[in-house]
Amino acid sequence: MLNKDELLRRTNNGLNVFKHYISVQWKTGRNFLNPLYEDRKASCNVYFDRRNNIYRIKDFGNDNYSGDCFFFVGQLKGLDCNNGADFVEILKTINRDMSLGLDSSDYATHIPQSVPQKNNSTIPELPKIKPYNITQQKFTQKELDFWLRSGITPEILKLYRAVSLKEFRSENKDGKSFSYTSSENEPLFGYIGKRYVKIYRPFSEVRFLYGGNIGDSYCFGLEQLPAKGDTLFITGGEKDVMTLAAHGFHAICFNSETSTIPTGIIYKLTFRFKHIVLLYDADKTGIDSAMKHEKALSEYGVKRLVLPLSGEKTDKDITDYFRKGNNRKELRKLFIDFLDNLYNETMTMLKSCEIDFNNPPAKAEEVISAGDVPLGTQGNILCITGGEGTGKSNYVAALIAGSIIKDNRTIDTLGVTVRDNSDNKAVLLYDTEQSEVQLFKNVSNLLKRAKLNEKPEELRAFSLTGMSRKERLQAIVQSMDKYHYEYEGIRLVVIDGIADLVSSANDEVESIRIMDELYRLAGIYRTCIVCVLHYVPNGLKLRGHLGSELQRKAAAILSIELDSEPSISVVKALKVRDGSPLDVPLMQFSWDKELGMHIYIGEKTREEKEKRKEKELANVAREIFNVQKHLTYIDLCDRIQQIMDVKERTAKSYIKYMREKEIIIKDPSSQNYFMIGHII
Repeated sequence: MLNKDELLRRTNNGLNVFKHYISVQWKTGRNFLNPLYEDRKASCNVYFDRRNNIYRIKDFGNDNYSGDCFFFVGQLKGLDCNNGADFVEILKTINRDMSLGLDSSDYATHIPQSVPQKNNSTIPELPKIKPYNITQQKFTQKELDFWLRSGITPEILKLYRAVSLKEFRSENKDGKSFSYTSSENEPLFGYIGKRYVKIYRPFSEVRFLYGGNIGDSYCFGLEQLPAKGDTLFITGGEKDVMTLAAHGFHAICFNSETSTIPTGIIYKLTFRFKHIVLLYDADKTGIDSAMKHEKALSEYGVKRLVLPLSGEKTDKDITDYFRKGNNRKELRKLFIDFLDNLYNETMTMLKSCEIDFNNPPAKAEEVISAGDVPLGTQGNILCITGGEGTGKSNYVAALIAGSIIKDNRTIDTLGVTVRDNSDNKAVLLYDTEQSEVQLFKNVSNLLKRAKLNEKPEELRAFSLTGMSRKERLQAIVQSMDKYHYEYEGIRLVVIDGIADLVSSANDEVESIRIMDELYRLAGIYRTCIVCVLHYVPNGLKLRGHLGSELQRKAAAILSIELDSEPSISVVKALKVRDGSPLDVPLMQFSWDKELGMHIYIGEKTREEKEKRKEKELANVAREIFNVQKHLTYIDLCDRIQQIMDVKERTAKSYIKYMREKEIIIKDPSSQNYFMIGHII
């Protein structure tokens, strides 16, 4: 069902909505230019509102442009999120634009029904107004003591307009006058509204009555609620509302536990509170009414909390609960237990994902490394990218050759170190691009590189070109599972042409799904999955949503490019999870005609490596300062982390380097800001 809570659940509490609609580079908690207007100073950021468990945008320069993701999309689309019809349109827009796949067919039930048109032949009956007259008086000490037994102070009484009455006069349904007078044993209290008064006589046979027009939508405590809150309790009576308020909780009540609850009020409150919980008396009437209302309001996510009381006359409501010695902490604990039961399945599953610091997880073993830098480790993804004809498939073949060796023989793995397969685990190659003939040739060549006369049993190679894109992923998932058990583990998995698993590399939803699944499989089977992306890298970033997901998930990304000398291929790191990619050696390989294979020809010189570092950091600087001419050190560091996908420590080292090379310089007019420097 398409509703607010489900949409927030599907979008990481609204964070993914902001990521989808904000095109500029940004990070939570860091300021950027507000796209809602012509913002000249970065004074806006997206942050996590812990109180309401939702992401919000805050503009410190103009608070009119601050709000949650629904407000933001409404502003972009010219819709008012406070308008019921517009809000539904906002939800539908997000659902459509982000391809969430939520069913919106029955959402109309969430919207209060419009007022029907008047029939000229029928005159609507006006609500009956009971005439009344009241005489107020100061609270006596005995009356104040009565309220204080429930924790209700004079300040609370004043806030909720609860007063002491000397006398109440009104008429019955037959038009006959009657009156009630306060006495020491039968006090008389009133809850004052704009057009009514509700009388409360706690020790009298007739406990409740009213004067004026109380209406069908009577809701005590509504106007005292904050704009936003985490939990809202619906109680059975006004005293319970004030008791909860006195203990720091938000609460409302309607005319009685058995009254019909107006859905329009609940609908509006769902936008203001994370949880709306029925907290009725623990007697039969209260329990039956709570169950009835919970069922009637289920579409709004209203839940029911039962107090641990006997249900007897003096042991049934929230006042009795606190009077027994319980306090705010105990009620919060009761609500936490309620949530624990509500989320039992999720919390049970999550428990298995929690890090046990007394029993640290096994260290991921290195499968592929360059010098001291790990590139492919157990439970992670290694991405290899580059253009056509750069030697990607041959480079991957060298990795596979290294992974099927079972002894101490030395082979050429084109500059990297590959863990051997002395424990006879499965090595799997899935090719989505080449024919069976070409794949056979490639595997034969890698066996030659491995100095093997025949294919090892644990090496399995598959040409998936005859399968549909949907079938390919299923084949990979199921075969990995089989071979994991057959060979008691998987050493290495290579998917040569990962883009051919999706209909489009720019399909965000499909790209996320594919990468999430591959990352999950790498973790389950404790293997390294090598993904070959047949795209030319753009600077230090990969293209398309698939490239973005790979950039985020991969432990390392290697780019293979042709050198200025076309016969030579250069391997450079675009990303390494531990360390700086620009400090990884520039490895070279070329075709050897005599050997009939590519061979490693060493690293590029230190001068070449330094030149590359300077060039690529200059490109990064251009990208950053093309958007904003002046940046603080913190903002610059944050932008480098975002663009290059590196840690803060590495970003700071790049800033130091760029200052030394004068790629960036201090702003002469303000030493607190950096600007573009001297770039050739």
